[in-house]
Amino acid sequence: MDILSLIPQFGNLLYTIVAFVIALSVIVAVHEYGHYIVGRWSGIHAEVFSIGFGPVLLSRVDKRGTRWQIAALPFGGYVRFLGDSNAASGKDEAAMDAITQKSPEELRRTMHGAPLWARTATVAAGPVFNFVMSIIVFGTIFLSQGVTKEPLTVGSLHPLPGTEQQLREGDEILSIAGIQVPEFDEQDAWTQFTDALPVQPVLDYTVLRDGQTQDVTGPWLFPPLIQQLAPRSAAYDIDLKPGDVITAVDGDPIFAFEQLKEHVEGSNGKVLLLNVWREGAELDFALAPRRTDEPQPDGGYVTHWRIGIVGGMMLEPATEPTGLWASVTGGARQTLRIIDASLSGMWHMVTGAISTCNISGPIGIAETSGAMASQGAQSFIFFIAVLSTAVGLLNLFPIPALDGGHLVFYAYEAVTGKPPSDGALRILMGIGVSLILGLMVFSVTNDLFC
Repeated sequence: MDILSLIPQFGNLLYTIVAFVIALSVIVAVHEYGHYIVGRWSGIHAEVFSIGFGPVLLSRVDKRGTRWQIAALPFGGYVRFLGDSNAASGKDEAAMDAITQKSPEELRRTMHGAPLWARTATVAAGPVFNFVMSIIVFGTIFLSQGVTKEPLTVGSLHPLPGTEQQLREGDEILSIAGIQVPEFDEQDAWTQFTDALPVQPVLDYTVLRDGQTQDVTGPWLFPPLIQQLAPRSAAYDIDLKPGDVITAVDGDPIFAFEQLKEHVEGSNGKVLLLNVWREGAELDFALAPRRTDEPQPDGGYVTHWRIGIVGGMMLEPATEPTGLWASVTGGARQTLRIIDASLSGMWHMVTGAISTCNISGPIGIAETSGAMASQGAQSFIFFIAVLSTAVGLLNLFPIPALDGGHLVFYAYEAVTGKPPSDGALRILMGIGVSLILGLMVFSVTNDLFC
């Protein structure tokens, strides 16, 4: 074996691991900081704030007596509050006695002795901070990108093979093929407009240029241009890249993304031969489409053959600034869409409507982290925000040992006036840990064999 041939593979593996550790560390830090800061505001003392587990690499103690540390295994983290140990669940009687013998002032600073409202707020703060982080990230992206300028205006033009481009940056597109261009944010009208366009390689565009109306020609609005690649997809695995233009499938020339879609959906999974134009070079690739479960607006799922390519227009629309409130509300809507899609997906997996292979484990998440990082900082940051929402939602599940399980115990205490018995807690926590371990094994199996 040629050892030098392994260097690129090792480099890709290292890149994936680093991207995964960065993504996970950011999400864990935000989650645990939520627990920490709300606990502090609630009068509960934090003894340790740790990013990672195992041997401590770096640590310092702040003026409040909290030890901040980075541990050797960067696959999680925790905040240990005063009294938040085996004593809190009654597992260690000596520790429990030590806590109950504290003065009322000292007991109030422990997790075990804090009022119910303080414990509830502290536990709930972790997932809430994950959601807030997602809203801030999405909102910041919307704020930096702005909104599409109306009427549709050419911001930039993507290079395409064999096409004479008469459009220019700054052109306001009034109509295409004699059909008036609707407002960009009117989704139904835009769909009707694109459906009505004649599918042909060259179209007539009426534009407003330098204050004058002109008729020019331009390419089909939606060429087979790769704007983004889905991680762990067939297209990503064969090293197709954003900016590539697919010019033929199985020898059949194409000029529209819809033509590519028809070839893929009609493939039934058989290998397709692609001719690809990349920065003036002609390349050949072969790939097999994969079955993919896709969410629908009505909440259901439809299975299609997909290769993992995201297309778009042959131009980048010009944008204009958007307001802070619009960006924040847009970030909140994006977060809610992820939550809704996640819950819908889990329900459809439970009912057997879609494959359980849609559950990814640490290997799949790591591969996706590396793939998104390789597509640029914004894609990676966007992925971190998506993953943060998923982590926040997962932690709210009513499973003992997760935040949601603790919140169920606190709800029981609020109703009955007393916490669950020590024996019940031990049994429920054991069940919770078993469920989490089982889910981890199942997800890793999916990563390896699905």
